[in-house]
Amino acid sequence: MQTEKAIDTTNIPRHIAIIMDGNGRWAKQQGMSARIFGHRNAIKAVREAAEGCAELGVEYLTLYAFSTENWGRPKEEVMALMELLVHTIREETKTLVKNEIRLETLGDISALPQRCQNELAETIEKTKDNKKMVLTLALNYSGRWEITEAANRLMNKALRGESLPEVLTEDEFAALLPSYPMPDPELLIRTSGEMRVSNYLLWQIAYTELFVTPVLWPDFDRQVLIDAIISYQSRERRFGKV
Repeated sequence: MQTEKAIDTTNIPRHIAIIMDGNGRWAKQQGMSARIFGHRNAIKAVREAAEGCAELGVEYLTLYAFSTENWGRPKEEVMALMELLVHTIREETKTLVKNEIRLETLGDISALPQRCQNELAETIEKTKDNKKMVLTLALNYSGRWEITEAANRLMNKALRGESLPEVLTEDEFAALLPSYPMPDPELLIRTSGEMRVSNYLLWQIAYTELFVTPVLWPDFDRQVLIDAIISYQSRERRFGKV
């Protein structure tokens, strides 16, 4: 087990993205049939990730909190998740302000219950001037949704008669993404050991380093974060070059 002292402080990822997976399996391991038990016990892991990243100098942390596909889960679980989201945001706002963390969201927030939208808007307003780190919650989000949204924005520009380039560059297309101007993540962490990206930040992770851990999300702690960063720092990032 390597300690925080092994981290090269001159090579901290500017942006870390996390797929928070394993809440249901964690609940089952605890003898609980309801997946929401795992979700409730995952709040500590979110705090560990956010405070750890902020203290280590990470500028952006993006958490995959609720995908567009998650609406297909049992209604009781979805509603419980939404209530948990409202409660958590309300309870953690003071901590965000204290740690100079700015809250943002990514996804179609308009589809969330109005109470969730209100709590998010209030905390975003209260933390808008914080400078230490940007914490983005990906809610009602998927990578395909985001790319489709960018294409729709381009199409609407054309329908409005706006001048468009004959050939669109990658940078011009990226500027249409709802996540713009958030930088691409250098490191993507996935908990629970699953080897897939689950429709997350598909455009942005083209050259992102992946770190998959068998640790279930409720058990995520600072040590897992340290292991992920040290693993990232041990790699040679070539971006397709020699």
